[in-house]
Amino acid sequence: MICLLMHLFPIVPFRMQMWSLNTYLYGPKDDLKHRLLWREVYSAEEEAQLKALVCEAESRGLTFVYALSPGQDIVFSSSCDLTLLKRKLRQVSDLGCQAFALLFDDIDHSMCQSDTEAFSSFAHAQVTVANEIFRFLGEPPVFLFCPTEYCSSLCTPSVSKSPYLLTVGEDLLPGISVIWTGNKVISRELSPESLAEVQAVLRRPPLIWDNLHANDYDSRRVFLGPFKGRPPGLRAHLRGLLLNPNCEFEANFIPLHTLGSWYKEVKEEGKGERRMEDREPKRPITSSRSTGALASDEIPADPLMSQDLKAGENQVSRSFSHEKISRRGLCSGRVPLSEAQVQLLVGLYYLPHEHGPPAQNLLQDLTWLKANCHCVSVNGNGKKASPQKVEEWRDRAGRFLAACDDVALLHGAVVTSINRAVLYDLYPYIWDLRNTLLVAKAFICWLGCGASSGAELHGVEAEPWVFKGGLSGEVQMLLPVGTSSELFSHPPPLFPTSRLYNIRPFQQKDKVELYRMVRQLHQRGKGGQDAVISHPDFIGDRCLGASLALCPEYSLVLEDELGVCGCAVGILDVHSFAKRCQASWLPAMRDKYPSRPHGASGHTATKALLYFHEEQDYPDSLLYHFPSQLRLEALPELVDCSVSRSLLTALLTALKANGSQGVFCEVQPTDGLRMEFLTKLGFLEILRGEARPREGVVLGRLL
Repeated sequence: MICLLMHLFPIVPFRMQMWSLNTYLYGPKDDLKHRLLWREVYSAEEEAQLKALVCEAESRGLTFVYALSPGQDIVFSSSCDLTLLKRKLRQVSDLGCQAFALLFDDIDHSMCQSDTEAFSSFAHAQVTVANEIFRFLGEPPVFLFCPTEYCSSLCTPSVSKSPYLLTVGEDLLPGISVIWTGNKVISRELSPESLAEVQAVLRRPPLIWDNLHANDYDSRRVFLGPFKGRPPGLRAHLRGLLLNPNCEFEANFIPLHTLGSWYKEVKEEGKGERRMEDREPKRPITSSRSTGALASDEIPADPLMSQDLKAGENQVSRSFSHEKISRRGLCSGRVPLSEAQVQLLVGLYYLPHEHGPPAQNLLQDLTWLKANCHCVSVNGNGKKASPQKVEEWRDRAGRFLAACDDVALLHGAVVTSINRAVLYDLYPYIWDLRNTLLVAKAFICWLGCGASSGAELHGVEAEPWVFKGGLSGEVQMLLPVGTSSELFSHPPPLFPTSRLYNIRPFQQKDKVELYRMVRQLHQRGKGGQDAVISHPDFIGDRCLGASLALCPEYSLVLEDELGVCGCAVGILDVHSFAKRCQASWLPAMRDKYPSRPHGASGHTATKALLYFHEEQDYPDSLLYHFPSQLRLEALPELVDCSVSRSLLTALLTALKANGSQGVFCEVQPTDGLRMEFLTKLGFLEILRGEARPREGVVLGRLL
């Protein structure tokens, strides 16, 4: 029943429906009548759904708290607004709700003229309304107030000297609890000392709204790590605890179980005193987007508060795998995640202020490999690295590549895992990381081939949580094209796939397979009209030959379990490349493909063969801004467009690393899919066929 109601009341950002040991707080932002349309009462259908939710919570022994956020546009001095506010809360009260919250967070401090005349301060206006509503509802045992200054960093000038908080502490009725998030909106730690300061100002213990596991502010992050950084000694300074967890229900197993262990530890410290659950003001509360609440006697017995990755990994193993077997039965081809895979998953998506060991190692290795790429560079800035340094670089690169492969295998394991709920909740995150690491792995392989010119590669000197995207975002920022977010952000596929892919530098043995692939693609696209050109190498020579022969260091191969399925070839400096082509490549091709070959006939064949006999140049105005060129080829069976994006991004990374400031490519006007694909990645039309000898559209992108 509750799961059904979660779909009827969908939940997104920051303040979400909440569930816990004993309390469920309802305040989703996408319920328009919670915030934007707070004045409007619920329709009969909405009322029935909300009543069912209240009854369901009550049947499970949960206190249902209804939250309202009128602060964006309420006129505090308006008797009309106050009447509408009372009407709305009376409607909810008539549904059986007996606990309420007024939330004034994330709003402007300014007041309208009438409010300025009626109240001495912004805090005075809020407190006056909150007190009146509290009395109107009969002074319910649970009534929460979220101030506009709800953490230390938002207080002016400080917590102890904030006029706003001092007013709240002095004038807010003592039966109303005040919500607080800690030193920050997302606090890494909560200390008894900081909470004691807040308690002194508010004249009551604060109720913590803990955003440690909230992930609604970043669509690329999820937090599977334990509830930590909150010592049991906080009890003396708290009226309660709200846990605002991940938007994805299945991601909250470790957070909630470790919260339960924290609660048990608090109770152990309080032996000899009254039980916490018997003291209403002290009861812990957690928040979430869904239900599945734990009663206090259902808290797991395993000690999970050891403050490290081990905390919770056994519990999450049960959730992600073993427990699900007995309840759902093994499905054909689907198996539980192994313990090692669960540890890796949690380590990759740990907490907002810190990564787990696997993620830390990935970032440290990638940073070191970039900083020391001169060891394996072609010129190494004129310095020859010692054999020991080269060996160290290659050993560390091998470790990094193996770690990338582990993530790729984890991606496949999640797709084929028995717990489908875990798959659909966590797939967007592991899919995003797999694609980012696919590019990073290709970049390190490319550096390992000595392809780098030794250009300086700037890393990002900042704390790990500063940049959005979590581990995936930090890996992205370590790549030369990391600031180009459009290259790294695509929605996950509708149907998850577990196919493994690899992007690696071109090797000469790949030439035969790549030629076969582009010939196959050409024949499909042209309907076989060029079949009169009997030489099997012609299409390959025309599309890829010069790049593979003269600058193989900018040629990348995409392969899956079945073999080669795509490639990206690039030219760093088209101007100098053209001179090399004229000197060596084109003369060889003209001998190989004479303009009037013996036995060839037909206009199509003659026109195609003239390709190697015509002048092929680009205007200087184009090459000034876009000195590099690329070509991307992939089999149509490659339905996962994200892999093609990763392939292209890997090539752009290599070109940018060696100094390119812009790249262009040619596309046939009739190739709408390719035009759309490149446009989404930041390419713009810069030159059409009439401006140059060849047909086609030239798309360019600055790097």
